[in-house]
Amino acid sequence: MGNNSSNSRRDFLKSAALIGGGAAVGGCAVTSSNLASHPSHNDRTRGWLRFIWDKATTPDDWGYREDLELPWGITLPRGEINWTEDGVGPHPWWDQYTGAPMLSYPRFDLADTSYGVMLMADQTPAWREVYTRIMDELATRHTSYWAAIDWNTFIGPSPERANYTALNAPGYQAWPERVRGNYDRPGWTANGVEPWGLQPDPIGADGNLFFRGWLNLILSIYKYVSGDDKWERPWEIAGYENERFEWTQPRVVEHVHQEYLDHPEGPDCENTKIWPC
Repeated sequence: MGNNSSNSRRDFLKSAALIGGGAAVGGCAVTSSNLASHPSHNDRTRGWLRFIWDKATTPDDWGYREDLELPWGITLPRGEINWTEDGVGPHPWWDQYTGAPMLSYPRFDLADTSYGVMLMADQTPAWREVYTRIMDELATRHTSYWAAIDWNTFIGPSPERANYTALNAPGYQAWPERVRGNYDRPGWTANGVEPWGLQPDPIGADGNLFFRGWLNLILSIYKYVSGDDKWERPWEIAGYENERFEWTQPRVVEHVHQEYLDHPEGPDCENTKIWPC
């Protein structure tokens, strides 16, 4: 039974990685020219690995600042992207631009990057130290203040409710007339609205399901490529106004599991927006 369970988890993670990362690192596959020697990466994949290594190991600032402005992803105009690193906020090469207003936050790049790392680790397991370092850097960023920047800064109802249209609010055409002007669009996490009130812990909150789901995926891939239990031991997550909360990966899993037991209709991602079972 233990082996079957282990294989099931392994197969699930690998299938997720194939879907999420296959397009980016398709060159991971062994070619006919190296089947007779040993598994390796082609030039394209080695290039991706170098870029991922540089992104992960280059220091940048995902921490709390008292004067931190709202991230532009939800409604603010972006203007031209400034690719110069100024030391304030995540480095511009972490994708904060794709899929606005719901996915345009750098934490989604952390999860998407992890898929490719797992594929490459299966191909060249002897490079475990490299993959472990990368995954640890991704996981560390996903416990920072900026990882939950939407939950930590989108407090209460959206101030833009009266300005929503089909052009700036996904699904607006399907909203009942009675909620228009009195409803937050997808992407506005609405921490603090009733009946939940302000919940400073982005993992322990009733909403924000997607945040802890992607975090758990990254921690699982870390364990998969490293064999190390670092994230099964206590660590801290940064929440509202940088309040710190202690968690372990097993506790995150237990919390998500209990949420689905308590809410068979599905827990909330943004408050008032459930993710169905």
